[in-house]
Amino acid sequence: MLIGLLSDTHGHTANLVKMLKHFDRQSVDVVVHCGDIGSSDCLEALVMGKPVYAVAGNVDRGACFEHEAAALGINFSEQTVHVPLDRGGMLAATHGDNAAVLAQLLRDPENVYVCHGHTHRRRDERIGGARVVNPGAMHHSRGGPNGAAILDTEKDLLTFVDLDSLD
Repeated sequence: MLIGLLSDTHGHTANLVKMLKHFDRQSVDVVVHCGDIGSSDCLEALVMGKPVYAVAGNVDRGACFEHEAAALGINFSEQTVHVPLDRGGMLAATHGDNAAVLAQLLRDPENVYVCHGHTHRRRDERIGGARVVNPGAMHHSRGGPNGAAILDTEKDLLTFVDLDSLD
């Protein structure tokens, strides 16, 4: 299963659309947005004929995305979403601005992957039995280029994608 991971779009629809086109060319099966979507236009752009999971980021809370996401068919939550994996287990995603929520996801042995955003920094490390991933930011990345990531759960392979390298 190929999962496209995004975070911290902050309303920059053009960046998001560019990355989603790349995800489509790579035959991504599922898209996960780890929060700070930033606008209704970005929320609508996420709909591309594949399952989409998204969480609210600190800038999204109070934006009433829950009803809009439901109408668009997006699996949306204020705190966490869980994506069932083909070989069992879950990919859990949260925004990452709540350390207690992140710690709780890491304690759950069913979560093979725990994904988050918020820091605007790429991350790929193992903590206990989980692989912890931050795809970086689609806008105002810190310590690296703007971008996202593609996770191949069959191979346990994570590939970071630089936004500027895409045409």
